[in-house]
Amino acid sequence: MISVLIPVYNYDVTELVKRVHKQLELCGIAFEIRCLDDASDFEFQKQKQIVEALTHTTYTISENNQGRITTRQQLAESALYEHLLFLDADVIPKNDTFIANYLEFINSEYDAVYGGVAYTSEKPGNDYLLRWAYGKQKEEVAAAKRNETPYKSIVSANFLIEASIFKRLNNKITYSGYGSDNHFSAQLKDESISVLHIDNYVYHLGIETSSIYLNKKEAAANALIALYYTKNTANHDNHLLKLFAKLKRLRLNYVLSWFYQISHNLLKQNLLGPKPSVNYLQLYRISFMCYQDLKKGD
Repeated sequence: MISVLIPVYNYDVTELVKRVHKQLELCGIAFEIRCLDDASDFEFQKQKQIVEALTHTTYTISENNQGRITTRQQLAESALYEHLLFLDADVIPKNDTFIANYLEFINSEYDAVYGGVAYTSEKPGNDYLLRWAYGKQKEEVAAAKRNETPYKSIVSANFLIEASIFKRLNNKITYSGYGSDNHFSAQLKDESISVLHIDNYVYHLGIETSSIYLNKKEAAANALIALYYTKNTANHDNHLLKLFAKLKRLRLNYVLSWFYQISHNLLKQNLLGPKPSVNYLQLYRISFMCYQDLKKGD
């Protein structure tokens, strides 16, 4: 028995729901699919009728925009079954055995199972290259590699988890901005939740423009700064957060902050251009963190 939960915001989920629904029916198990629309624009809310024409499927629309964490919590609270499969709205299963692959791990020794994300090999237009390049290099990782540091590779676009565990951990997250996956990952590690990564990918289709994605990475950097002041980062697997803590300890954060002030415009030119460097993005992120942290302390 499984509840498939899909937070929706300004994205057409009809193809995703149809594919998952077909696979669930073929598996012959008790299931439900719940979509919670976080007050999307009206043109996207019209998909409610199409989605709810499928059996065991609901599409609820929030009156106000509540954000990702609250939306997921509400989905989990309303779910009928103990096994929750969370999928982002802008993904699609890579293969026809996607659901069956997850069912093998229901009632296993693992409390959370992460399938992973993938990106198409075809390059998008120049305005979207940064998100695609970062995803290909940093997020599209084989399960064997992810299992070496299981709490480091937490991507919430595609994962199976016990309902009681998710509701307890997600409810503890107070940070509401982009980058909250890092906070959830910290909760998983703090409570020694057993995590397994498998090769059961979804394609990430909803790639943002480079400028929007860079703004999101800045927001994620701020989330890491917030995590630094609320968690024991020595036991955290996020490499950027560990580097930030080390730089502060050695007082080299002042150097990186200065570097950001004199170089961020040049770095942006590359990141928003036709040949973005993921290494430059990492340099931008850590120097941005040092700059923002010192700026807040002024």
